[in-house]
Amino acid sequence: MATPAYADDDIPVGTVLAAKTHPAVQLTSLTFTGQVVVPTPEINQGPFNQLVQQTTDAVINGRISNDEQSIAKYLFQRMGANVDRYIRPVAPNRVVEAEVGGMCTGWWVTPDGYMVTGAHCVEMSDQALADTFAQQALTKFAEEDAQTVLADLRSFEADEEMLKLAQQLYVTFNSNHLKIENLQKSIAVVQSLPGGGVDKTAKPVPAELVSVGESYPGKDFALLKVNGQQNLPTLPLGEDSDVQTGTTLYISGFPGLVTNTPFFSLESKLEPALTEGPYNAKRSTQEGVPYIQTQAPSYHGNSGGPVFSREGKVIGMLIAGTVSEGGEASENESFVLPVSIIKEKLNEKNIKPAAALTTTEYNAALDSFFKRHYAEALPKFREVQALHPNHPYVAKYITESQQGISSGKDESPQPIMFWVLVGGGVLLAVVVGLVLLRVLVKRGRRSRTSVSYGHQAPQYVPPSPYLQHMQPYALPSSPEPVSDATQYVRPAQYGRPADPYAQQQQPQPREVADLERELAELRRQLGNRPPGA
Repeated sequence: MATPAYADDDIPVGTVLAAKTHPAVQLTSLTFTGQVVVPTPEINQGPFNQLVQQTTDAVINGRISNDEQSIAKYLFQRMGANVDRYIRPVAPNRVVEAEVGGMCTGWWVTPDGYMVTGAHCVEMSDQALADTFAQQALTKFAEEDAQTVLADLRSFEADEEMLKLAQQLYVTFNSNHLKIENLQKSIAVVQSLPGGGVDKTAKPVPAELVSVGESYPGKDFALLKVNGQQNLPTLPLGEDSDVQTGTTLYISGFPGLVTNTPFFSLESKLEPALTEGPYNAKRSTQEGVPYIQTQAPSYHGNSGGPVFSREGKVIGMLIAGTVSEGGEASENESFVLPVSIIKEKLNEKNIKPAAALTTTEYNAALDSFFKRHYAEALPKFREVQALHPNHPYVAKYITESQQGISSGKDESPQPIMFWVLVGGGVLLAVVVGLVLLRVLVKRGRRSRTSVSYGHQAPQYVPPSPYLQHMQPYALPSSPEPVSDATQYVRPAQYGRPADPYAQQQQPQPREVADLERELAELRRQLGNRPPGA
């Protein structure tokens, strides 16, 4: 689709692209619930005593510093490298009700609720699940266990780094030995409620897993279905050939550094973020799966998000990227599954991507809005709200359009009917003017002919240049036809007695009839004049 011209030439491509695509981009959640069972950890004294002796030798030989912190950190690092050698499970078991999960990004591909996201956003391996439960659900146990072992080292004063090493030691132990009972899995899409606006009224809506591929580096694709949906905003699919090395790509999604922090409001968390960067190279995994490497930043939580060309078409899906522990992106290491794989997976389930009427109307309204045609955009935005009351952004644009109109900033062009009426009025005025001119010309001709009553002598005409024309009186304003009998002429200034042999002048019936017809036609045209013309 061609990029439209807007009121300001400096409106960034990303600004318009974000406005048009964000309604179809949704936050997804994967949740596991169950009972987590882990044994009580106990130091295995034999191996631990050997480790203490090895640590002492390292201090004597100068391989490590002899301060307490350095010695303790050396011990925990060695234990963390082989946790089961130094910590053994004993009774009693500890049980906790737990709920863990994560958030990703998905996007509507059909108006009736089919959504595309990443495979790793809807499934977890057994080891990944155990690690997640150990990290999120068993934090309290890990903290208690770490404090116990640090208390046994009475002569050491624990600092923050030492505490983290001890806690990670027991997180690993719990992950290796936990059991999960009564495990339940749920997938949901976070949607706003009727009225528009993504805010505290948003709620998770259950989603059905229709199809799932292999996690990265495989074809990391999943298809979800949310039932009971209609007129959802959708995204158009492009082609692999739409982009190439050097092309700017745009990634939309929900970064975890926002959704997982307590500092931002729910409304802020539920608005997608847009990043951009160049297409760096096309890659292929050992399994033969193509991926696009891009410099556009991505974060935890962006997984499953759509990647766009500047024309606003999906050319792939964000799957992987290298991020630091704090969630910051690493340049040149975001990887995108090409749109050809997405189409392949959709075809396997006979799902045909379709443009929603909501989307076409909304995009048309945005085109008018960015041109400052607020009066033109307003009814279109209202139509979108009628089609999809849950639309998260249309209420905002309705308000902004109304404000633009009331503040006198509207630059909407006049409707074509306005110019038709104006043009018709001008044309009618020209026609009426021509008719009146013709009538006046004919009257002037008739006024030059004297009307005699009986015999009159010829009038004396002085020689040129003193010729005096007789001046006819103006016609009366009566709408009735005017006869020649109502015309009067002034005698010439130099007139003399009438010549008995002068020829008598008679009225011309044909000219009178012509005048009557012209006046009747003029009245008819004025009667058919359009209202307001």
